[in-house]
Amino acid sequence: MFDRVKKVSKKRGLSLAQLNEKAGFKPNVIYSWKTKTPSIDKVESVANVLGVTVDYLLGKNETPDWANEKDTKDLETFLERNLEGGMTYGGEDLTEEEKQQVKLAMTTIFWKRHKRD
Repeated sequence: MFDRVKKVSKKRGLSLAQLNEKAGFKPNVIYSWKTKTPSIDKVESVANVLGVTVDYLLGKNETPDWANEKDTKDLETFLERNLEGGMTYGGEDLTEEEKQQVKLAMTTIFWKRHKRD
């Protein structure tokens, strides 16, 4: 998981030290993930800062082997367009967990539909 966090962090223009700080951790917490398994609350914090799902950080719902860089960019554009603004249900904002679930569902749908194109 450490490598995945490092990769996404770099894509977002953040060093691991910056990510560590934005997530509200003590120094070098994320670096310790090279050898230690983080708690789920820490993984959730990092997922929220990076704008990815916990499942993605855990290696679930990964980008398919057949996808190229353009496909990945298309997914980012699709999510940005469809997740812009506030996400509400019944007049109330969705929780961060609910937003991540919606994002996961949309990502799954994107990859299934994209493969058919």
